[in-house]
Amino acid sequence: MATPGAYQAHLPAVPSWLNKGDNAWQLTAATLVGLQSMPGLVILYASIVKKKWAVNSAFMALYAFAAVLLCWVLLCYRMAFGDKLLPFWGKGAPALGQKYLLGQAKVPESTQYYKNGTVETPTIEPFYPMASLVYFQFQFAAITMILLAGSVLARMNIRAWMAFVPLWLIFSYTVGAFSLWGGGFLFHWGVIDYSGGYVIHLSSGIAGLVAAYWVGPRSKSDRERFPPNNVLLMLCGAGLLWMGWSGFNGGAPYAANNASSMAVLNTNICAATSLLVWTCLDVFYFGKPSVVGAVQGMMTGLVCITPAAGLVQAWAAIVMGILSGSVPWYTMMILHKKSILLQKVDDTLGVFHTHAVAGLLGGLLTGLLAEPDLCRLTLPVTDSRGAFYGGKGGVQFLKQLVAALFVIGWNIISTTIILLVIKVFIPLRMPDEELNIGDDAAHGEEAYALWGDGERYDPGKHGNWNGSLFTEQTTPTAYGNGIAAARGITIDL
Repeated sequence: MATPGAYQAHLPAVPSWLNKGDNAWQLTAATLVGLQSMPGLVILYASIVKKKWAVNSAFMALYAFAAVLLCWVLLCYRMAFGDKLLPFWGKGAPALGQKYLLGQAKVPESTQYYKNGTVETPTIEPFYPMASLVYFQFQFAAITMILLAGSVLARMNIRAWMAFVPLWLIFSYTVGAFSLWGGGFLFHWGVIDYSGGYVIHLSSGIAGLVAAYWVGPRSKSDRERFPPNNVLLMLCGAGLLWMGWSGFNGGAPYAANNASSMAVLNTNICAATSLLVWTCLDVFYFGKPSVVGAVQGMMTGLVCITPAAGLVQAWAAIVMGILSGSVPWYTMMILHKKSILLQKVDDTLGVFHTHAVAGLLGGLLTGLLAEPDLCRLTLPVTDSRGAFYGGKGGVQFLKQLVAALFVIGWNIISTTIILLVIKVFIPLRMPDEELNIGDDAAHGEEAYALWGDGERYDPGKHGNWNGSLFTEQTTPTAYGNGIAAARGITIDL
């Protein structure tokens, strides 16, 4: 039987090394990750903040998504996944040429050697074009930047943010990505970060906390009361985030293989478990379940499983979900209120708790629960395993801890320097008069064109539209007079 034309290697667009299934999955996974950011986090940020900050919050995410892509292809991809410049940094160069992008994907510094110089694991060379890998890794860089933005919403000067995005991408993100994924010193030492628990979540959480410190707090009124302007739309953004995470972790093996299937299942198991645990703790401690809390629990579960998604058994994903739904809950709901340091830093959406704490927890649990047979499917260092499986597992846990300290230290230093340099030229925080107004002052735009912004219709003030046809009838209640009494809810960290 003749080979179908679509699978004949001699076709110009089908080189011999191309696996169409892997390429289709990688592009699909990349797009799923992209949907987490645009529109997922754009919608979530716009709806979880006060109404007067909806446009500004959405725009910060939208701008970061676009700016990161341009910086990524002009310089940063090859700093993170190119030829070695330093043990923690690659040589920056454009990823734009047709010859480069249509060649087989390759991570040139990923060849793993034994101490005697023989090859332990070969160079990572997925069976699709470099363009697919560049696009996939761009989505990871973009979402890291947008997650960081959650710490400085509702007060960072938008011009300072526009300068901060490319600088942080160059001097912070690329360092972590090369060190752990691109063939840097942590990669070859055998540190495990399956899909970004350290590169993405620990770094964005720590950098976000540092940025929140240097930018300064929101206005006093915003810190005291900061209700979501649309809880249902917030759930829509959260849903895109959850569903998109299948691409986040499922695309990490660079192939549509057994590891990707295991990763997708574990991701959803951990997220569901974490959400339920967080909700139960809210009911036990506060007396009622919180929708905002459920979203936070979902997110901590997704973050916690990320460094281990394809490397742990399904029962371990449940264990990680239990811990990710309880440990960050405690740091956010209990410890935060008792800590003088955390009280001084205004982390708007609690990114430190949902990403730094959960990401660190996931990385350390990976050092305990990584299963040897699953590790053999994807990891460059042979015989990698968690401490619970004996052998070299105890050393693995130590490696995870040291890597976390490196990521934390680098992000504290680099983020501080970047912001202090920007501060010389651009104020980091909006002026108080802009903080009092919000979107209209920052952008000349407002999120909603709703009648009267919640005020009662007054014919004497607003004019008489066809007599009483549009006159609002309200009934006094125990909470005030009808519609005018609506107040919303408050996120209390």
